[in-house]
Amino acid sequence: MKKVGIITIFDENNYGNRLQNYAVQEVLKSLNLDPETIKNVKIVNDRNCLEEAKNIFSGRREKFLEFNSENIQLSNEIIYHDDIPENFHEKYDYFIIGSDQIWNYNFTERFSDFSFARFAPKEKRISFSASFGISHVPNNTYEKYEALNEMKAISVRENIGKDIVKGITGRDDCIVLLDPTMMLSAEKWASVMKKPEQLKSKKYILKYFLGNVSKEKNEEIEKFAKENGCDVIDILDKNSFYASGPAEFLYLIKNAFLVLTDSFHSCVFSIIFDRPFLIFDRDEDGMRDMNSRVETLLQKFELKNKKFINNISEKHLETNYENIASILRKEQEKVIEFLKNALDLNKENLQVEG
Repeated sequence: MKKVGIITIFDENNYGNRLQNYAVQEVLKSLNLDPETIKNVKIVNDRNCLEEAKNIFSGRREKFLEFNSENIQLSNEIIYHDDIPENFHEKYDYFIIGSDQIWNYNFTERFSDFSFARFAPKEKRISFSASFGISHVPNNTYEKYEALNEMKAISVRENIGKDIVKGITGRDDCIVLLDPTMMLSAEKWASVMKKPEQLKSKKYILKYFLGNVSKEKNEEIEKFAKENGCDVIDILDKNSFYASGPAEFLYLIKNAFLVLTDSFHSCVFSIIFDRPFLIFDRDEDGMRDMNSRVETLLQKFELKNKKFINNISEKHLETNYENIASILRKEQEKVIEFLKNALDLNKENLQVEG
């Protein structure tokens, strides 16, 4: 059985990051591979960064660590980005890079040659729905991104990512694929979710915003909630639901009356669990580029009506996901075909996760 090292942002604080990591792992396992996520830390001169993570609200961090220990196969050793052990690449047959914003240069503490597996031979380097999380690459970062030329196979998560790869490398073989979380069924995700202990509401609107929310938008949310007899649960409220981990995040989406968010993965799981959602643009400087992944998602699944414009109404409670299943199956087949070719797998070994 071929051993695969997963290179992704190793995080103990971001829902989408942990859930996509689990999804990548499960997709690879379904292909009869032996995947392992490589625990990694930014730079050798800052070995305290793991300790810094412990300062995150303790209850929340415990839930993330619990999710990791129960669901993610992790490497025994921790790799520091600028201190890769000699011949480390020999431990794995391949390295899968992605998903999440592994190639976002704005994450200076994480963006390094390790993000491109430059320590490994070209034939071992493959990206699986890797994301840039940006709309363009500044000239002063080109040297790092030239590592894209050295990869065996490249797939990205957003249309704009394909344009970036083409612009830097001239490569025409980059393909846009699903976020890995959409490779697993609702039943599979339900098997790892947990009900938050603090959840008492029987009918609620889930609010999850990583960017700022204006006073006007908050008033609109409260107004719609009152009209529909709903509580409003803010998952980032440090006095209540902030201690939720990835498993609890899944439960809150699956059972929400409506999901209101600017988060890509909140949209993804709303689709997976057949829940109504409304996506808000991020307007802050430096965050607008994040909208590209949402645009790709909505375009791919014909869900342009899920964008918040001026108000929230009853029409936003409709799911309109009738065409999702057929589109999703075709997109899942593209992922399997890509991985089959990139990992040199025989067709008879393939099994798509149910």
